[in-house]
Parts: sequence; C-alpha cells; structure tokens
Amino acid sequence: MRTWQVERRKRTRRLIELGGLVIKAGVVDLTGDDRATILGALLWMANTLQSDQGKHARALWAAKGKQALDADHAGGGSRGGQI
Repeated sequence: MRTWQVERRKRTRRLIELGGLVIKAGVVDLTGDDRATILGALLWMANTLQSDQGKHARALWAAKGKQALDADHAGGGSRGGQI
C-alpha cells in the first residue's frame, strides 16, 4: 500500500472516531442534526479554550469525558448529560 493511502486511511479513521464522539455525547440528537448549531457549539468551545478560562474548561471537560468513557467501557453507556 502506498504512503498516501496509509495516511488517507489514518485521517479517515480519525474523522470517523471524532464524529462518533459527537454522536456519543448526544449532540446530534439534541441539535436535530443541525450542522450549523453543531459547528457553532464547536467554535464556542474553541473560543473558550483560547480564553483565560481555557485551562479550567479543558480540565473540567477532560474529567467529564473520562468519566463518560469509563462508564461506557464498564457497560454503563454514556451520554454527556447523563453521567
């Protein structure tokens, strides 16, 4: 397999995994699959991370995400607001 094919597959896998996180968090259902709303929320998150509250937000979100992933691995399922 050529190098560009390997890199393309890596990129595709990463995009699928990131999209899966958006679905796992319930964002797609909660927004009615409204792409503009989802992008707006992601832009707000990026702005928050770049602000003076970025360090605090990152720590808070990382803890919440770890909790959701741990619950999912334990078989408890996960959804952003239901942990």
